Amino acid sequence: MSLRINDTAPDFTAQTTHGPISFHQWIGDQWAVLFSHPKDFTPVCTTELGYMAKIEPEFTKRNTKLIGLSVDPVENHSKWVADIEETQGATVKYPMIGDTDLAVAKLYNMLPADEAGSSEGRTAATNATVRSVFIIGPDKKIKLMLTYPMTTGRNFDEILRVLDSMQLTAKHKVATPVNWKNGDDVIITTAVSNEDAEKTFPGYKTIKPYLRVTKQPS
Repeated sequence: MSLRINDTAPDFTAQTTHGPISFHQWIGDQWAVLFSHPKDFTPVCTTELGYMAKIEPEFTKRNTKLIGLSVDPVENHSKWVADIEETQGATVKYPMIGDTDLAVAKLYNMLPADEAGSSEGRTAATNATVRSVFIIGPDKKIKLMLTYPMTTGRNFDEILRVLDSMQLTAKHKVATPVNWKNGDDVIITTAVSNEDAEKTFPGYKTIKPYLRVTKQPS
């Protein structure tokens, strides 16, 4: 199954460290970040899960839930969580999916749909593509997809930055420029006429007819 931005995120039921969930129901009217891992007890992922545990309150402030995924069983996740707390100094409080039948990995196009077998006997190398991040909106649409190589730790501060941008631009007719950070000036979208821009964004600056800059709306 091929997935693109603005596709409906595939729904699924799964076992997690917090018990069984139905994904869309679990999201509710919030945003969600689903981030996957090729195997439990892997070094890069251990640091990632620990960092996400540390910054989870930042996602909570943004009305966003976190959920991890690994192809190993939930009982392995629980043991891994203890290692993460010991080595990273943070307790993982968000749920982690046990995708032992590879169903969610296939559903989200992280593994080929015709991939045979289960998690049994698989290695991190055979699951190398299960290192993705999906941001899903309250409308259950995919807003962002990123896939990282196994040897490169993910930048979850960037995920927060993108989330800030998407939540801002969902409310206002603006876009965020290169390297934008929360509080920086923004771009007025081309769908807004100059007349309407004067009313909505008084004092905006025109650099080019297609490039108009204004203070970030509150």
